[in-house]
Amino acid sequence: MAFIAALASSAIAVSLPARSAQDVFTPAITSPKAGDIWNVGSSQTVTWDASNPPAQLTNNIGQIMLVKNGYTTPVVLAAGFPILDGSATFVVPNVINGTNYAVQLFGDSGDLSPAFTVIGSNSFF
Repeated sequence: MAFIAALASSAIAVSLPARSAQDVFTPAITSPKAGDIWNVGSSQTVTWDASNPPAQLTNNIGQIMLVKNGYTTPVVLAAGFPILDGSATFVVPNVINGTNYAVQLFGDSGDLSPAFTVIGSNSFF
């Protein structure tokens, strides 16, 4: 029993290497703007300020998700693009008409656009 207690206490005493600090890049989304209107089936471009990235990004591949009423939906608008490109273009999918839509840009971190409106459908997805 003493051996097990000694073994357990030695395992607890092992120190883990310190995690290195990671730079987080949260570029401001510049488009869409508050009040913009997107039509289902139209081509839209989301833009963001990629002018001041940190020296080392933890993830430089971007993804844009559709947000409705503050909740991220499962709708991926664009994915697999370099986050430093500063823009991504896609076709607006068939989603329910409504206001209070936004986009969320993921890559090294996440950033949310202002709210906008989508017009053109009465069904989601």
